[in-house]
Amino acid sequence: MEIESLLNSLDTSGHYGHVLSVEESQVLYNSLLILQNENHFRKIFFWGKIFGCDKDYYIAYGYKQDALHGRIYYYGMDCNTWGLLPRPTPNGIQLTPLASTKFIGDPSLVIDILIEKDETSIPGKRKQPQVKQLKEEDRLSSTVHLIMNQVSLVPRGAWFKRPDGVIIDNISFEGLSTLDAREIKSFLHARIPTQKINTNLLTRDDYNYATDFLDPLDFDIPEGCWVIQITPAEDMVILKSLYWPGFIFYHYLRTPKHGFIYLGHGKKSMDLTFMLCPFFTSNT
Repeated sequence: MEIESLLNSLDTSGHYGHVLSVEESQVLYNSLLILQNENHFRKIFFWGKIFGCDKDYYIAYGYKQDALHGRIYYYGMDCNTWGLLPRPTPNGIQLTPLASTKFIGDPSLVIDILIEKDETSIPGKRKQPQVKQLKEEDRLSSTVHLIMNQVSLVPRGAWFKRPDGVIIDNISFEGLSTLDAREIKSFLHARIPTQKINTNLLTRDDYNYATDFLDPLDFDIPEGCWVIQITPAEDMVILKSLYWPGFIFYHYLRTPKHGFIYLGHGKKSMDLTFMLCPFFTSNT
C-alpha cells in the first residue's frame, strides 16, 4: 500500500483481522518518506509484515520510473532502519516452499531443509534424502518474490504501457465500477506476463494492449482461490488470496486508489486444492 494509506490501515487490512498500531503507522510513514527522498523514488510502498518468533520483518519497496521492472525492496525490524533486500537466488526459490519452520527474526540464521528422495520440486535424482542449508535472509527474499509473482494485483486499467515498454500509472484511470468489481477478470497480476498475448486477447472484446498486457485472474487455478468482497456501502472491493493467507488487496471503487498488503507468517497454503474440491462418497 502507498504510505498515505498507512494511517488508514483499519479500513483496509482490518477486514482481514490484522491492523498496524498507531505507533507503527506513524513511524513507518516518517521513515518511508525519508527512504523515498534518499533514493529519489517516484513512489514508495509499504509491502507488509512477516511475523517471526522473536522479531517481525517489515518490507517496503519503491521505484524510480518503471512500476513493474524497477522495484527495489527493503526490509527492517524496527520500522525505522531499512536495509536492502537481496535479490532471490534460484536455490532460495526452490528451498523456501520446503521450509516448515516459522521465521525467527534473525537474518543471519541458517536453517536445514530436508529434501526427500522423491521430491519433485527439486530437479535431479536422489538415492536418499538430502539436507541443504538456507539463510533466513535468502528465505525472506524468496518469500517476497513468490508472493509478488503469484498474488500481487492491480485493477484493470490502473497501469499503462508506453510505446518504449516502460510501465507507468495510468493518469486517466478513474476506478472500477461496482459491476466490474464483481468480476474476477477485472483484476490483473502485477507481474511479468506469463500468458501469450493471443490468450489474453481472445478473452476480451474490448482488448487494449496498452492496459491489458498483464495476465487476468480468471486464469488462476483452482477456481475459487480468490475471494471477492464488496463492502456494504459499495465503496470498496476487497480480494483475499486463499493460497497466501494474510494477503489482502483493496480498491476504492470509482477512484484510482488501490493497493495491497501482506500480514502473515510467509507460508503458502499447499492444501488449498484439496480444501476446495468437494468430498465425494460412494454408496455401496
